[in-house]
Amino acid sequence: MFHMFVLLCLCWWHPIGVFGESMSVTEGDSVTLYTDFTEIHEDDDVLWKFGAEDSLIAEISREDRIFSTFNVPDGRFRDRLKLDNQTGSLTIMNISTQHAGVYELQLSGDTSSSKTFSVSVYASLPTPNIRRDVLQNLSSSSSSQQNCSLLCSAVNVGHVTLSWYKGNSLLSSISVSDLNISLSLPLEVEYQDKNTYSCVINNPIRNQTTHLDFSTLCPGVSAVKLIYLAGLKNKLVHLSLCHQTVRIIFSITDQGVPLLYMISAAGSLLIVAAVVTCCICKKCRKKGQKLINLL
Repeated sequence: MFHMFVLLCLCWWHPIGVFGESMSVTEGDSVTLYTDFTEIHEDDDVLWKFGAEDSLIAEISREDRIFSTFNVPDGRFRDRLKLDNQTGSLTIMNISTQHAGVYELQLSGDTSSSKTFSVSVYASLPTPNIRRDVLQNLSSSSSSQQNCSLLCSAVNVGHVTLSWYKGNSLLSSISVSDLNISLSLPLEVEYQDKNTYSCVINNPIRNQTTHLDFSTLCPGVSAVKLIYLAGLKNKLVHLSLCHQTVRIIFSITDQGVPLLYMISAAGSLLIVAAVVTCCICKKCRKKGQKLINLL
C-alpha cells in the first residue's frame, strides 16, 4: 500500500528545474535569452521577469491568447523587447547598462521549470590615445633628455583596464570599476629604443589597441628644449645650432597666460635666436679662415 502511494505521488509531481546562465554583452548589442524549447504547447504559460522586484516584462498564454511584452515603471524596456511566439525566447534590443541584471523564465503547464539569466552589460570601448607628455618632457632634467615621455589615456570609461605593453610583455596597468572615469597611464622610453610598444584598453569581453608611432611622437632628441620652472615667471630656452649654444631668458608678466601660450611665444623667440646663432656661426667660420690665412 505504501509503494502504491509513492507511485501515485510521483505520477502527479511536476519537476521544477532551476538553473542559471551568465551572459556578457556590449552596450548597443541585441541579446536573446533562449528557453531551449522548440515550441510552446497549447497549455503552456511563459512568464519573463526582471530584477529583484520580479517585474513582469513578457508573457505567453496560448490558451488565453496572451502574447505581450510589458514595460517597467521607469520605462527602461520601452521598444526594446521582442518575444518569439513559437519558442518563448526573449530578445532585448539595443541593450544598455540599465538592462543589466537577473532575468527569470518561468514555464508552467504539463511540466514546470524555471531558468535564470545573469546579464552583464559593458560600455563600448574607446580607442586609447597616445600622446607626448608635454609637461613631463619640458620639466625633465638633463639626465633624462634621452627619454621620450608618453601618456596613454581613455575618457568616460568604466570597468576597464588600461595597459602598456612592450611587445607581448606587460609593462604597467591601471584598472577602474567606476563608470565615466578618465584614465591616464605614463610611459618613458629611450629615443633610440627599437622595440614595439602598444597601449591596450580592455574589459572582460573586448579590447582596443593603439600602437606607438615612434616616428611621429618620438622622432629623436629635440634640438630645442623648454625648461619650465614651476612657480617662476622666467623661462629658460636652450637652442643648440652650429655647435653654438644660445640661452634665452624671457618673462611672462601676465600670470594668467596658459603654458601652451608661453610655449608659442617661446617658439617665436627661438626663430629669432636661430637666425642670430647662424650669423654667429658664419662669423666664427670667417674669423677662423682669416686666422688660418695669417698662419
